[in-house]
Amino acid sequence: MSAIGFIGLGLMGSAMVERLQDKGHDLTVMANQSRPNVDAAVARGATEVTTAHDIAAASDIIMLCMGTSDQVEGRMRGPDGVIAGLRPGAVVIDFGTSLPASTKALGGEIAAAGGTYLDAPLGRTPSHAKDGLLNIMCSGDKATFDKVKPVLGDLGENIFHLGALGSGHTIKLINNFFAMTTANSMAEAFAMADKAGVDRQAVYDVMAAGPLHSGMMDFVKAYGIDGNPNMLAFAVKNAKKDVGYYATMAESLGVDSIMSIAARKALGMAVEDGWGERLVPEMVDYYAEKFKG
Repeated sequence: MSAIGFIGLGLMGSAMVERLQDKGHDLTVMANQSRPNVDAAVARGATEVTTAHDIAAASDIIMLCMGTSDQVEGRMRGPDGVIAGLRPGAVVIDFGTSLPASTKALGGEIAAAGGTYLDAPLGRTPSHAKDGLLNIMCSGDKATFDKVKPVLGDLGENIFHLGALGSGHTIKLINNFFAMTTANSMAEAFAMADKAGVDRQAVYDVMAAGPLHSGMMDFVKAYGIDGNPNMLAFAVKNAKKDVGYYATMAESLGVDSIMSIAARKALGMAVEDGWGERLVPEMVDYYAEKFKG
């Protein structure tokens, strides 16, 4: 078993840590924003340290599951950062959803310090993480990927190697753009049904009987009709960030995204109106409130 360091014990990260501990891995962790999750990991046997440097110094594999590229860069750079404490030959894996340009820049810095960087954004939910059923979209050096694949296999059911460093984050942003556009379309559809005086269940039954039927549609239906928002435990603020990153990536490629504009605007409005911590399926209520005038 490799020594694993983990930074970012939020909803997804804490579930991943629990899974790794269940599979017998030794974990070193640090507090970021989720003190109770760190305490739970320590109670299960993890070692707590105070800096990202100390995480790296204790670990053969350093895993990050953080919210933004700025947060990842903040934990990677500086005298207290991962790069400063890196062991020779160590592997650093970013499981978050980051900007590909940031990923590529960090990859060069980690290589100069004697390590290897992989980007490995995730699909599915924290409940899947606890059962080792994540989708893992990994990219970077293939030999390094092959070396750590058994550990990734403890976390994921479907593990992809997608090419050069940054490819995973690129595909993840495309995936999340499509997912959040679909989710917001379904949320508005239910709210529009209310405004028009037709039954949400009837709308769903007709849509689900045809080619529109999808898992994302069912996640929103689970809240819009059944009242359960947790089938898609993804915060509105994170959805806004990801769609924004997609648009930024498009701009870096010399094009302007067209289809992301509406979802980005709606999610941004929701965050400004205090809905950032709510879950994406609850956008049904946000649209319904807006339509009431």
